[in-house]
Amino acid sequence: MKLFVLGATGPTGRHVVDLALRSGDSVTAFVRNPAALGDLAEKVTVVTGDATSPHDVLAGVAGQDVIVSALGVGKSVRPDELFTRASTAVIDAAKEAGVARLVWLSSFGVGHTFDWSSIPQKAIYRTLLRSVYADKEIADERIRTSGLDWTVVYPTRLIDGPARGTYSSGDRLPMKGNPTISRADVAAFMYQAAHGGEWIHRSPVITD
Repeated sequence: MKLFVLGATGPTGRHVVDLALRSGDSVTAFVRNPAALGDLAEKVTVVTGDATSPHDVLAGVAGQDVIVSALGVGKSVRPDELFTRASTAVIDAAKEAGVARLVWLSSFGVGHTFDWSSIPQKAIYRTLLRSVYADKEIADERIRTSGLDWTVVYPTRLIDGPARGTYSSGDRLPMKGNPTISRADVAAFMYQAAHGGEWIHRSPVITD
């Protein structure tokens, strides 16, 4: 399978790329800074560009089977419309290139999932992550109405560490406290979703 990965140099996107290469897939990594790929640069097709530019995204997405977006803002709490602008660029490029499948990383607590959050989660989502989550909510809704074969993934708080493979996934999961999930497990779920039809037109929540 040919995967087009946005956010390939980020902490979750890197796991997606590693997993895809180990599984024998062809990977096109869309990045701002190719040097950030390190030794992976020789193992993937590198496309340099801006994820908010339909023109740039189209240059890499043509001929791909699946688009996997692991875009993030790192530790910043100011999204600067990254997700809304990138979602528009990705949707436009996907339609022009004829690529129907899209797996998009969001965050638990965004949009309709906020109502399912625990009290500690809501306190964080309403304050520290308010701007980021507002931007993600707009992007997620655009994707759901795009006409593409989308999956929007809602992981709980992301942490570093190895994949455990014991996470729970579902259209809705009960929450207590402020649960976590490793980025490696999130990448594994996204990779699996990209290779199957189980989660098409669904918004899975995942957590340990």
